[in-house]
Amino acid sequence: MTAPQQQKLKIKGPVVITGNRLGDGAVVYLTMDGGWSTQLNDAEVTTLADRATQLLSEANASDIDAVSAYVAPVIVEAGSIKPGNLRERIRVAGPTFALPGSEAR
Repeated sequence: MTAPQQQKLKIKGPVVITGNRLGDGAVVYLTMDGGWSTQLNDAEVTTLADRATQLLSEANASDIDAVSAYVAPVIVEAGSIKPGNLRERIRVAGPTFALPGSEAR
């Protein structure tokens, strides 16, 4: 049996590597220079499974800046990167409903 980390990554469309910053838990994205950014538009986007696997491996090799890195789907429209599913939309913009006490007074 193959461990989950050793299974071949399958992707369908553009993806980025995301995780949480160790210091404060903020959502961060792996950039082209190997750093981390809180801005999704700064993320390196790939459509290649081998490249995504390489980026994920590099991200997980150093758990100093960000932890729990994983591959996340995105949508690229007119040069802008947008979250590719509900989970990622919530991670970028917060809950999909008004929290108690957040309504305008």
